[in-house]
Formats: sequence, structure tokens, C-alpha cells
Amino acid sequence: MSESNAPWTQPMPQEQFQRMRDILAAPSPVGLEGAMTYGVLKPYFESFAPQSWAVHQFTGHAGIVLDSHPGEDERFKIMVIGHADKIRMQVRSVGEDGKIWINSDSFLPTTLIGHEVTLFSENPKTPGQYRKIEGGTVEAVGAIHFADPAVRAGDKGIKKEQLYVELQIHGENKKQQVENLGVRAGDSIILNRPIRHGFSPDTFYGAYLDNGLGCFVAAEAARLVAEAGGPNNVRMLTAIASYEEIGRMGSRVMAGELEPDAIIAVDVNHDYKAAPGVGDKKFNPLEMGKGFTLSVGSIASEQLNAVIEQTAKDHDIPMQRDVCGADTGTDGMAGVLASVDCAATSIGFPIRNMHTISETGNTKDTLAAAHAVAKSILALDARDDGREKLRAQFRNNHPRLDTAEPLTHQGSEKPKEQGKED
Repeated sequence: MSESNAPWTQPMPQEQFQRMRDILAAPSPVGLEGAMTYGVLKPYFESFAPQSWAVHQFTGHAGIVLDSHPGEDERFKIMVIGHADKIRMQVRSVGEDGKIWINSDSFLPTTLIGHEVTLFSENPKTPGQYRKIEGGTVEAVGAIHFADPAVRAGDKGIKKEQLYVELQIHGENKKQQVENLGVRAGDSIILNRPIRHGFSPDTFYGAYLDNGLGCFVAAEAARLVAEAGGPNNVRMLTAIASYEEIGRMGSRVMAGELEPDAIIAVDVNHDYKAAPGVGDKKFNPLEMGKGFTLSVGSIASEQLNAVIEQTAKDHDIPMQRDVCGADTGTDGMAGVLASVDCAATSIGFPIRNMHTISETGNTKDTLAAAHAVAKSILALDARDDGREKLRAQFRNNHPRLDTAEPLTHQGSEKPKEQGKED
């Protein structure tokens, strides 16, 4: 069934792009995710959620969960998870010359050099109060003239131990100038480049698509379900998790606390076709601009995947299959890691340059993902009766390969594309 006004086939409205930009721009390094969860997403949830819905908050982390039917544990619970935490650098020490030596966390050191950053310093005199320092850049060798010949030739790279933040400190007592700012070991540093429109149509680039983009999609899916008047039978849990980048710690706590029956994680994926130097590795050909991705393999539920895939087919939402090994690499693992019995999968969108300041995505893929999630939730909602019907369907209908039908040779002619003349 083709939809004449399918949003995933059209440019993203500027108001919606600005909302996405606001979510991605929130300073939310690992362990300090409140700027995104409490500062941006909680008010957004409250702007469209019916009065009967509620937002769960937690003691040990800044994650939040928008709950469509709080306290109604008999309902089939579907948890959609994005993660708010951003990979960050941290202060290691301050040198006598005023250099702030840092670690590189999950960044490739070479990709950091020359980029603007924001340093968040906790006030030593008032623990729990934070200040920000802007105007700094990440550096390593100072200038090509000072680099080892092998580095200058490109035969060797930059080591993480070489990285420091340059605050243009000069004059006397350089180390003291930095210490007077209260900069201490452990302070968080994040890249400073909010997303902007790209050169090519429907593209955008900037820092931290991973994974403010997943949070945006999860939030938009919740809004779409609410605007459709649902859910009526299932219980929708829109989770914005913390700690994903260090082991998916936040989502597994949420799964343990709320015990979902199904999990749909939303996270970025790779554009393998555009990735330099990986062609010979024969990755599945995921490509930016060709639709959202659906994880196949690992712990991904074939039943849940079937619902999402059929929903995409029914609405002509472009989808790509993503092959997983032992681990989805996303919050889709939250249920099994928390020892919660649930059907789980992971969806995403191919991006380029992951874990750099110039991550690049496509708005149509993002919209395709949001609408696929929302329509899949509504499809599951239509199958349920608010009690045990949908839960029983999942328990009693696991795929059985002993019933697989024989397949014979299908010839060499290409299938005709639907809707086209001979």
C-alpha cells in the first residue's frame, strides 16, 4: 500500500530538523546525560503526551522512560530505546606549560586534532556545580614541523597519549592559570559542532549523531503513536538510556526495572558502501539514503522482525537488512543482559564517519525509521486485547525450520517491479 503523503519520501520540515538539532546539541557525555533527557526530551514528551501518560525517572542515572499506561503491568510492554550518552574525552592532567592532557575515549586520536571542544569543569568549591569552558581545541604535535618524519609521511599516526586541549594559555604561571579555572582530572570534554544541513539533498552532518539521532527517532515515534490515538492495548515505553557507550548499562537497568515483553533499540548504523577500504570485506551493502536498517541475527527476534518488515512493506517504507553476529552492538541487548524474557531487535540508519566530528546522515532514513517504529507499535497494538493475547502469540509462534517448504530453481528472469508496465 503506497501512501501519497509519505513523510519519509519528502524533505524534513525545518521545524522538525530544528528539534532534531536541539536534541543532538544537548551536552550529554557519559554519566552526565541530564541535559538531553531532562533539558530537552522530558519537556518534549510532556508537550504531546496525554495526561494519563507518565515519565519514569531513576535514582542512579539520568535516563527517562515515557510510559503510556503507568502501573498496568498486565499489558504487553513494548520498550523503544535510544541512548542519550555521548562519547567524550576526559582530563588526565595539567602540564606546567598549561596544556590539558586528555584521553581519547572511543575516538580515533587522529580525527580529533584541530577541532573545537567544550570542557565541563565541576566547581571544586561547590561539588555538583558545573561550569563550561569554550574556545579550546584538541592538539597533538603543535605543527607538522615538529612531527616525527614517520608521522609527517603518514606512515605512523597520532597516539592517544599525545592529545591535549589548547586554551591559548600564555604568560606567567601557565599551569596555575588552568588550575585557577578549577580544571581537574576526570572533567568531561565534548566536541563542539551542532548538526547542519549538508551539501547534498536531505543530508546533514555534525557531531554526535550517535546517538542523539536514536533518541530523536524514539521520541518522534512516540509522538506519532500519540497523535494516532494509541496505543489502546499495548503499553508503550519510550526509553532514553544512559551509559550505552560503556556497556549498555542504563538500558539493562531500565529493562530490569520495567520488564518489557519486546524491545526495539534505535541506534546509528554504518554506510558500508561508502566506507573507505572495506569493500573487500564483503559487508552487507547498507547505504545512506536507502531507508532504515533492521538487525537480523544475534538475539533479534524473528517474530518481532516479521512485524516490522511487514509493516514496512505495507506502507512502502524503505528498509535494509543488517547482519549481526553474536551481538547487535546496541541497546537491543538490554533484555538478555538484564535476564528479562523479551522479544528484541534493533533498527537504525546508515551514517558515515561514525565517532568523528563530521558524522553524516540522511533525513529520509531518519523519518523512515520513526514511522516504521510508530506503525509497528500500532500494528502490534491491533493484534492485542490488553491482556495476554499478544504475549501468547509470541510464546506460541516461534519459527520452526522443520516446517520449511522445499524451494526449487526459480529461473533467470528478473522479477517485474510492482506498478510498472511490461
